[in-house]
Amino acid sequence: MSEINFSDQYFMKQAFVEAQKAKEKNEVPVGAIIVCNNQIIARAHNLTETLNDVTAHAEMLAITSAAEFLGGKYLNECTLYVTLEPCVMCAGALNWSQIKRVVYGASDEKRGFARCHPSLIHPKTEVSVGIMKDECQQIIQDFFREKR
Repeated sequence: MSEINFSDQYFMKQAFVEAQKAKEKNEVPVGAIIVCNNQIIARAHNLTETLNDVTAHAEMLAITSAAEFLGGKYLNECTLYVTLEPCVMCAGALNWSQIKRVVYGASDEKRGFARCHPSLIHPKTEVSVGIMKDECQQIIQDFFREKR
């Protein structure tokens, strides 16, 4: 039996579903999933408003969930798919987790790690940008437009 290889597009769509869940909860619509061996081991979306916790970003919640699933703190065989470029806090956590790969959709010109501190990501971590960029940007823009 051969192993099915899912694409970055497939997994980003799954992260986008999480972003939509966040939007439904009136949270900033960011979604994240973590994949290991082509299996989704963690799903999360922003819950900062719901939990009254500034650290409850989708990435942080996904890291915690994945580490619990794997029974260890290192995610060096995993890929994070997230709809928006991680912030500095999340990039630091991803560094500590030694995640193998980060794939994000939309860049965050104001708070993204790449603009502020590109070296925050672990040196061995591969970063891919722009998967479903337009959809990921649009959901964020629509959310803040509705807020104004």
